[in-house]
Amino acid sequence: MNMQDFAPLMFGGLIVVMLIGFPVAFSLSALGLLCGFIAIEMGWFPAAFMANLPFNVFGILSNELLLAIPFFTLMGSILEKCGLAEDMLDSMGQLFGPARGGLGYSVIIVGFILGAITGTVAGQVIAMAMISLPVMMRYGYNMRYATGVLAASGTITQLVPPSLVLVVMADQLGQPVGDMYKGAWGPSILQVLIFALYTFILTRLRPAYLPGLPASARTLDGWALWKKCLRGIIPSAILIFAVLGSMGGLPGINTAIATPTEAGAMGAVGAFLLAALHRRLSWPMIKEGMTGTMRITAMVVFILIGSRVFSLVFQGVDGAVWVEHMLTGLPGGQTGFLIAVNIFIFFLAFFLDFFEIAFIILPLLGPVAEKMGINMIWFGVLICVNMQTSFMHPPFGFALFYLRGISDTLFKAGAIPVKVESKDIYLGAIPWVLLQLVLVVIVIFVPQTVTVFLDKKENIDIDKVQIEMPVEEENNATAEDEQKIVDELFRNADKPGAATAPASKPDGGQK
Repeated sequence: MNMQDFAPLMFGGLIVVMLIGFPVAFSLSALGLLCGFIAIEMGWFPAAFMANLPFNVFGILSNELLLAIPFFTLMGSILEKCGLAEDMLDSMGQLFGPARGGLGYSVIIVGFILGAITGTVAGQVIAMAMISLPVMMRYGYNMRYATGVLAASGTITQLVPPSLVLVVMADQLGQPVGDMYKGAWGPSILQVLIFALYTFILTRLRPAYLPGLPASARTLDGWALWKKCLRGIIPSAILIFAVLGSMGGLPGINTAIATPTEAGAMGAVGAFLLAALHRRLSWPMIKEGMTGTMRITAMVVFILIGSRVFSLVFQGVDGAVWVEHMLTGLPGGQTGFLIAVNIFIFFLAFFLDFFEIAFIILPLLGPVAEKMGINMIWFGVLICVNMQTSFMHPPFGFALFYLRGISDTLFKAGAIPVKVESKDIYLGAIPWVLLQLVLVVIVIFVPQTVTVFLDKKENIDIDKVQIEMPVEEENNATAEDEQKIVDELFRNADKPGAATAPASKPDGGQK
């Protein structure tokens, strides 16, 4: 066996250990160390090469950008439990409910708002399903539409800033987090519009699937209803604008006054204030939020360490060269590369979590994309749009698992009249996965959906640069130089052995 054949085998082994189901972090570490020992035994690199591993691990733990992850996670965890979802869904449902598909519109809009606030798919899907699923079933909404819109609206949180996925993307691609957030606004808004358009079309083609609520279902009206809507939206919007604006993550803001870590800390403090404003702040809630934050942070760090062990050995056996040659040889240039990469990630997302894809696969694809001249913000946001579908893939989508669990709980508690079948959840998710793939296609072929909100870079044409000097001063300098040369010639003329050849002028001419 030669080293050129070992990199593909190592990558194939990665896919195999992912399918086994053993914890990813430990699988990656074990596979990386095993392949490292084989490479040393075969003489492909010296044993001293593995001495870089402790420095790589230390580099992970000293990365200040990753400190933003626990802060944003804590912010989302607290806001998830302080009653924002309940207030928003109740008020939005009454506001849009009388129209056909009104409950669907309210779930989509609230999913977008909560995505910008909480950033957690699990809490968002569970909270919205607990509130909206019984209401949808009570008023005759189609079961597959109801389960699909609840799951899909929960996954929007992966794309809407301040998403944890975007923080990881920025770290792995070496890009500013603020620019990554700006680039994500266009696709996230477009995703909401696509979902709303699908709901509107369905109300025209299948009006019985999405009936309007009767007037008797509205407990509030007029200013009281608008007041309740604004009470849930305005404080949340202020917090999001403050967090994203301070780190330059909003369109039109070109200056960052805080790092992502500082902005995340400010967001966590703001989450506690909002919880107190809703009179939901308590020690059990704080303890639960901090426990969830600790779990996610520990999972991220261990996956990072495992992926670094694997990537170090993979780089040592020229795995990056193999990946580059394989991907740059694809037909179609940049477009062919992006299509192939997104198809690969789409199928990989059936088995891997978004963190695993970001830490394992993205470092292999990023350098190739950069060499091909692809805008790295566009590339990162595009991959993030694709990875939304990882939560919706039947049969392994986590959003579907969350929906399955909460629907069983609601049925046992008597909140819904009939049990939700698994086939309704899985079949209901398929149209929304296709809608997410439509967005992937749009972002590939219309990169302006990402770059429109980025800061415009000034392009300077060097050929048109003109440097003007005062003519009079230039002539005076030339005359003085000429006079010095003449004086030097006359002084040397009377000396024995003096050179009689003419001296050169500063401009290359002869005097």
